[in-house]
Amino acid sequence: MLSLLQHLARTRLSWRTMLVWYLRLLAILLIGGGIIHWARIVGYLPWRGEMFVDMPVEWQVATAYFGVLDMVAGIGLWLAASWGLVMWFLRVLSQVAMHTVFQDTFGSRPYEITYYILTIAIYLVLTVLTERERRNE
Repeated sequence: MLSLLQHLARTRLSWRTMLVWYLRLLAILLIGGGIIHWARIVGYLPWRGEMFVDMPVEWQVATAYFGVLDMVAGIGLWLAASWGLVMWFLRVLSQVAMHTVFQDTFGSRPYEITYYILTIAIYLVLTVLTERERRNE
């Protein structure tokens, strides 16, 4: 049993690789979200039973904003570029502000905010482990 654990410890992926794959998973989710936003904008997908032109103006602005930001952040995260992280953090900050500061307009979504905090926490843990691994090499 001990030799099996030692073998797994030696052959596991590096923390850097795990961080890149985590960023790519987030990128897929963001690009998917961006596609959904654009499907609403072009009239292919309704929002709460309403087409884009019939949505309240604040929701139209938010849909267009996140449609662009999700795609840009998703591409940046897929490339593991620093600007992709900045766009992702901007997106997370915007969503959190939208559902806390402007909750009268956009509603409160505590589970969504928890999800964003959790994704950032996982990113920070993987970054620390990557840096620790780099120093030990």
